[in-house]
Amino acid sequence: MEIKHGRMAMAAVLGVLTTYSGIRFPGYLSKTLDLKFEDVPGTMIGSWATVPVTGWIQIVLFVVLLEASWWKQDPAKAPGDVVPEGVWWARYPDGYSIFLGDGSVKTVAEDELFLGKTWKLNAERNNGRA
Repeated sequence: MEIKHGRMAMAAVLGVLTTYSGIRFPGYLSKTLDLKFEDVPGTMIGSWATVPVTGWIQIVLFVVLLEASWWKQDPAKAPGDVVPEGVWWARYPDGYSIFLGDGSVKTVAEDELFLGKTWKLNAERNNGRA
């Protein structure tokens, strides 16, 4: 749960920084209220207050759907490893190929690297605790 909280916190910060920098989706956020994405302020409290309640309900329902299906934690896997089997994208590969200066390639295991899986998961846990 800590890792998921950390990931959501990082996504929220990215969302605030993106809107604060002026990047907006084209079109309407709510056609019935005549509210465009460009009308949403770039501040955290301003954007929170501007989005209609039905929009927040949709966001919460979408996150609940992801939590219940896509991001569901498999008890057989390590905490935070929520990538389903068969997905081409793997967050932490079993080994890395490193190209050496003499043109040769060496395959190193995850535990030999400073930025390996353990280090990355601990960094995500710490982000969730902040």
